[in-house]
Amino acid sequence: MSAPRSRHLCTLTTALVLALGATATSATAQDTSADLREVMFVGNNWDGTADVIKSTGDFAKIGRVNVVPDKEARLAEINADPVKWAYFMGIRSGVGEGHDQFVDDMYATPDGRSMVVSRPSFADVVSIDLASGRINWRFAVSGYRADHMAVSPDGSRVAVSASTANTVHVLDITTGKQLGSIATGDKPHENIFTRDGKYIWNMSIGDVTTALDEPWLDWTKGDRRITVVDATTFKQVKVIDMRQRLDAIGLTDFSDAVRPAVFSPDESKLYFQVSFFNGFLEYDVATDRITRVKTLPKNPATSTDRTTWVNDSRHHGISMSPDGTKLCVAGTMDDYATVVDRATLQEGPLVTASKPYWATVSGDGKSCVVSESGADQITAIDFATGRKTVSVQVGDHPQRVRLAHVPANWTGAVG
Repeated sequence: MSAPRSRHLCTLTTALVLALGATATSATAQDTSADLREVMFVGNNWDGTADVIKSTGDFAKIGRVNVVPDKEARLAEINADPVKWAYFMGIRSGVGEGHDQFVDDMYATPDGRSMVVSRPSFADVVSIDLASGRINWRFAVSGYRADHMAVSPDGSRVAVSASTANTVHVLDITTGKQLGSIATGDKPHENIFTRDGKYIWNMSIGDVTTALDEPWLDWTKGDRRITVVDATTFKQVKVIDMRQRLDAIGLTDFSDAVRPAVFSPDESKLYFQVSFFNGFLEYDVATDRITRVKTLPKNPATSTDRTTWVNDSRHHGISMSPDGTKLCVAGTMDDYATVVDRATLQEGPLVTASKPYWATVSGDGKSCVVSESGADQITAIDFATGRKTVSVQVGDHPQRVRLAHVPANWTGAVG
């Protein structure tokens, strides 16, 4: 609606001020961005540290963060509560393989000044100031264990699975305040925000610590499903039970516990791994059905005793090149990683790796980066050739690897 003539000059003046303000704001945003550098966070689960490495090239280490600066206080709290102590010891003897799990997942805050970390054994999420090493805020999850996280596309929210409470908490990444929560199936695990930030997909994997691992006993693992929710209202939009989709194509012996997963760039397809399977499946979102199954090679040296496979994993870790043409798979129990052509599903060279536990994409999109939890290193594999380019030593039992931004002048250890 047009302003009256008597206010025309005022309107022009206001517009000029707003335009200049917008320009200044844009310049400030650019300056802030210029003050950050892209890196990768590598979570060393048993160490209680996170290595910060370059996101491209030689992936050299830049620094290290102590993600348990409050360790003594947390242990005192746990030791004073018999129930917390029992769960703490259960994590150590179960999913921790005899070790405490001090870091599962991590992201940077939008300003790059802090690292937000989920800590399974301490059942919490903390924000750690990268300059001082001090904790900005701490959020205790429901139940007794924190697990995988996901960050919204705008970086403002982080979703964390509370695996013993069948709940996902969505937090403000800057303040740690809970914005909402999501009811899930048993043992929520992977979380994925859609690229527009409107929805959250959660995959629940059920109980992966029992020895009831034969296919005919799969039903004992609990309620495994994908829960899709509105990321603003946190209301359930859809539930996908892969049991029905697997049975429909004759895969009645497959587990329906969806593990790591990745969308195609247009989000029309979901590629996912399931417990006990050496390979992955393709799910068409529009038609709501599994469209392809890729079985990857077995390592002859891998035990056939499923109870020896870590937390029901066979393969755990999958990522996709930015152009959507290649998939990268961590063949965890088979001790290799490989790049797979998405069109043909033909795998490339099997790159030897020691219990690779995660796969992500380098900052320039040219490499797949896998964490080798059995060798305490990360390894980069060229998407174009499928061959290893470099390995870099990190801390004890690396798992999640995430792209992040930190201050450009940050170079050292903290905490």
